[in-house]
Amino acid sequence: MVNGMVDKIIFATGNEHKMAEIRMILEEPGVQIISQREAQIEADVVEDGTTFEENALIKATEVAKAARKIPGYERAVVLADDSGLEIDYLNKEPGIYSARYMGENTPYDIKNQALIDRLDEVPDEQRTARFVCAIAAAFPDGSSEVVRGTMEGIIGHEPAGENGFGYDPIFFLPEYGCTSAQLAPEKKNELSHRGEGLRKMRTILERR
Repeated sequence: MVNGMVDKIIFATGNEHKMAEIRMILEEPGVQIISQREAQIEADVVEDGTTFEENALIKATEVAKAARKIPGYERAVVLADDSGLEIDYLNKEPGIYSARYMGENTPYDIKNQALIDRLDEVPDEQRTARFVCAIAAAFPDGSSEVVRGTMEGIIGHEPAGENGFGYDPIFFLPEYGCTSAQLAPEKKNELSHRGEGLRKMRTILERR
C-alpha cells in the first residue's frame, strides 16, 4: 500500500457483510480489494487449529497457494480472519467454534436465543464477553503475519439491532447503552474487533 508494493488484496471470505467492513477500513487509492468468491478461488481449507490465530493463518496460506496458480493473482496479498465470541461464564464458549455452534446452517437468531437461555438469571457482572478477530496475511514471498483485535462487552438479555450480523444483536456495550447491532456502521468499525485487527494489519501492509 506504499509505493505500489501492495496493489491487490484478496480476502478469504464470501461474506458480503464482512467485505463491506473490510473495504471501509482498508480502502486505499490504487488498491483492489476483492473477496475469495469474487476472485473465484477454490481452496480446500480444513480449519483444524486450536486458536483464532492458527485458523486464520491456515485459511490465508491455503487460499494463497490456490491464488498463486491463477494469472493476475500471483503477487496478491491474501488476508483471512477467524473470529468469534467468547463468553466468560460459559468457559469462553462458543470461541473458535462460533460459526459452527449448533451447526453452521443454524440461523443466528436461534443461536443467539440459545446463548441467552444458557445465561438465564446470570447477573450482568457475570455476563462478560468479547468478540475476538485474528487476521492473517500471506505474502507473495512466503512470509506471513497475524494480528488480533478484540471488543469487550456483555451478553444482553434480549436481541436488539439490525445493523450487525451473527452475534451482534446480543453483544451489549454498556458504555454506549446498545448492542453492536445498534451501532452505526462507522462507529462499529471504529470499535469492533475486526476494525481493530484490520487497522493493525493495515499498518503492517503500509510497511511493506
